[in-house]
Amino acid sequence: MEPFIRDQIIAVLKYVPFHMAAGYVKQGSSPEVDEVLRKTGGFIKGICHPSEEFEQIKGAGIEWNRADIAFPFDREGNIREDYINWKAKMLRYRKNGIKIFAVTPYPKTFIEHGIDPRLPECEARVREIAEFLITDLKDIIGGVQVTNEMGIPHFTNPLTMREAARFIGVQLAAMHPLRGDVVIGYNSAGPQGDLHSLMRPWHKYCDYVGIDIYIGCFAPVGNSMSTLDMMLRYLWSMTGKPIILMEFGYISGGAPKSPEEKRAILQRYGVSSEKEIREKIDLVLENMKTVAPGLYKRTMENASSPEKRADYLLQIDTKNHLYSELPGGVAVPGCPHTAEGQAKFYREALPRLAKIPFLAGAIIYAWKDSETCYACGQSDCPTETRWGLVDQQHQEKPSYFAVREALANIQ
Repeated sequence: MEPFIRDQIIAVLKYVPFHMAAGYVKQGSSPEVDEVLRKTGGFIKGICHPSEEFEQIKGAGIEWNRADIAFPFDREGNIREDYINWKAKMLRYRKNGIKIFAVTPYPKTFIEHGIDPRLPECEARVREIAEFLITDLKDIIGGVQVTNEMGIPHFTNPLTMREAARFIGVQLAAMHPLRGDVVIGYNSAGPQGDLHSLMRPWHKYCDYVGIDIYIGCFAPVGNSMSTLDMMLRYLWSMTGKPIILMEFGYISGGAPKSPEEKRAILQRYGVSSEKEIREKIDLVLENMKTVAPGLYKRTMENASSPEKRADYLLQIDTKNHLYSELPGGVAVPGCPHTAEGQAKFYREALPRLAKIPFLAGAIIYAWKDSETCYACGQSDCPTETRWGLVDQQHQEKPSYFAVREALANIQ
């Protein structure tokens, strides 16, 4: 079993039994939930990675853009042009009636700009940047998520979980007295009980805690709609904070590959079986440089030895990229990975989410289909190319209309 998915299952088994009972007792709202909803103007109806088709976005009932902040400073401390351009872009959304939920830079981005969060002597600069961002942006943005999905290796590396929690916490502490009506918090990918436990000393600085939940898209476990309820209630009972579903969505295409199709794909890498991948990993990676450069890059970033690189390529979620497939059993019952199945997912999920009193919002991933998979660089890989409510030409898919109908009924 792929290590991250294994760890998520362990987290549920470890933490949920102790918190589910409490969660079902305190099912209602709270003054903190009411305060978040006051600041946000009601239930957050958001989208990730929208284009600037403002009227089309609003036509779906979407009110928020969740966007990654460009790193503000170069190594000499000067404001970067990328940050100036990002800020101008966010102002265009605001002028067109769309609010901004901003995601602060990741640890590796800090390191690229000469600030290593692992070093005590750099912590003051991390705080200064957090203070700068909340002060400079609070008239533009309505929410802040401090970094993204700590616990996922390619976001977290090279920090440990303890270092990642402190990285989040010191920024929240710096922003808290300066935030005004901007809601601030952080997110996790799935349960991540260890992260939330490490964050307990910092929860007093959180207006909310976020979670990303993807059912029916990555692994053949936990794919019922009730998983959404269970994960959200787990986090509410564990943290006692208002919850925001910072990412959720459903893939509109993809199917299992046949054994013959898989063999043909492996032959592009110079092998004919998964056993040969382990035996000839250097040859596989050499061929991968040209066949799937994105997958090669990610493998080299996340595994440090030939043996570990073979393990990485053959773990559940990476194999989906290797074969450009969605394997059998990876779907929400009744919601096949088709355009209509994606629409049905939103018709069922959004009304269900709207009934959860401690949930302050939900942000859909994503606005538009992608030409290529960002994780592996292949155009035929469904995993990161078919999440959109619109296609690559901005034509509205059935899910666009399903979302519009569902959001119209959420007050």
